[in-house]
Amino acid sequence: MSFDEWHKRMTDSPNSAEQELTRLLAVLEANPDMVIVEGAEEWEDDDKQPTFEAGTTFQIPGSVVSFVERLDDELTRSLQHIDPHTAEYIERLSDEGLLYTSVVRSQLYVERLQTNKALKPTPDGANRIIMRRLEHVYFKPAQVVSILEEKTWEAIPSNLNSTITPRGQDIDTASLVKTLCNFLFQQSEGIIRARAMLCQIYFLALHDQYYRARDMMLMSHLQETIGSFDVNTQILFNRTLVQVGLCAFRAGLVYEAQNSLQEICGSGRQKELLAQGVQMTRYSQVSPEQERLERQRQLPFHMHINLELLECVYLTCSMLLEIPLLAQTGSSPDVKKRVISKTYRRMLEYHERQILTGPPENTRDHVMQASKALAAGEWRKAADYISAIKIWDLMKEPAKIKAMLEAQIQEEGLRTYLFTYAPFYDTLSLATLADMFALEERKVGAVVSRMISHEELAAALDQVGKVVVFRKGVELSRLQSLALTLSDKASGLIETNERTLEQRTQGTPNAFERDRGQGGRGGRGGGRGRGGGRGGQGGPRRGGGNNFTGGALGMIKV
Repeated sequence: MSFDEWHKRMTDSPNSAEQELTRLLAVLEANPDMVIVEGAEEWEDDDKQPTFEAGTTFQIPGSVVSFVERLDDELTRSLQHIDPHTAEYIERLSDEGLLYTSVVRSQLYVERLQTNKALKPTPDGANRIIMRRLEHVYFKPAQVVSILEEKTWEAIPSNLNSTITPRGQDIDTASLVKTLCNFLFQQSEGIIRARAMLCQIYFLALHDQYYRARDMMLMSHLQETIGSFDVNTQILFNRTLVQVGLCAFRAGLVYEAQNSLQEICGSGRQKELLAQGVQMTRYSQVSPEQERLERQRQLPFHMHINLELLECVYLTCSMLLEIPLLAQTGSSPDVKKRVISKTYRRMLEYHERQILTGPPENTRDHVMQASKALAAGEWRKAADYISAIKIWDLMKEPAKIKAMLEAQIQEEGLRTYLFTYAPFYDTLSLATLADMFALEERKVGAVVSRMISHEELAAALDQVGKVVVFRKGVELSRLQSLALTLSDKASGLIETNERTLEQRTQGTPNAFERDRGQGGRGGRGGGRGRGGGRGGQGGPRRGGGNNFTGGALGMIKV
């Protein structure tokens, strides 16, 4: 039987494919003088059997790596079409352990071929099989990978070993992933290298190594070139970005978490971007062929990221950043208004328009009620609403997560209170603020100092008397605020007109100079007018929020 006939038979009978592949590898391991390689000459005489010469290697055309890839794709396809909430899915998923054993054993065979210089091997086969192995472990917890590796090496004959990932008693999952990725970094390029980088970042973020994952993401520059890769790699990039955001949240870095999750969660297309479902809108114009391709790209259920948990983390981070910002812009009309999360703002506005609001029933309601309480200065009530969300139990160490969130709510509640009621105070004791928000005086002093240094609060900190002294600036009237807004819009309109005029007059410098001399729309008269407008804005103002950094968090973006 030729390799092609055997390949067709095995793909037509997926239930026996694992056993047949194991038998094939056992035969190849027992007969090192027979190898299956790509590019070998086919035996065209069906009536005459080939002869084996001693001391030579008989080459059979085919590819063990391609068969393993086909087998892996078939397993994924079957998991896509099985209801994940049934016992059938669990039973089919148990076959992944056998497939992983076949992948590792095929890797050992490919490594043996690489050492045979007479075959002129290329690193492509080794790169592909190692990439398949990496894709089976990068999204799993370390404990699961350790068990999987242990069972795999027990099923492989003891006389076989790997030069890339040697057999060992104590299996270090982090070292395994690092070794596989480093091999692909050195031997591959293009899509395989990018996917290896994303897999390692995902694994680091999954195991709470945020700073290493962030640094690797920034150094890879994949966010600049990901648009040129295939759709599956873009999906992996989205999954990695989300996992980095969740890792930042678990570390208490709210600002960084919101920045990482903004692009995915703010789009409203989480299912589609993470390949966890197809969102069909009412008026969508998607052809049946496009819908079929979209469904083929869906990930099996055991690889999904919990979308409800993702939304809860995103809305909670947005609340902690948006509520102080709303208080700041509300108390200072001259502060330039900006929006951190449009999705959160729309939900908050919709919630505020409700005439009758009952007890919170789902995650979104809990976050909206907590936002309303935090804006009113009731930080304990806001913390109770957030802690009551049951989805936190799905995260590792939920008690630690709730304690971190309570500390963040205390701090942001303090900032919100200062933004809202600063105009009504001349001085305010640190001890009073510490008692109101159950914080230490040192923590309150640090928060106030940070707000003053970022020009968010027009005040001074008296460290001897332990009081905050507020500076009363010139309060802008409603007319003055509207005049400043009109001046900003007029300046923007003038700059837009000048850019349009420059585009239309390119290549005609004489006409442009004539317009400048006559003081036309693009002339110097307009320039003086624009300068005057800016000068009008340059007067003393209250401390603005242009340098908002999200409280105690840094400015580092992912």
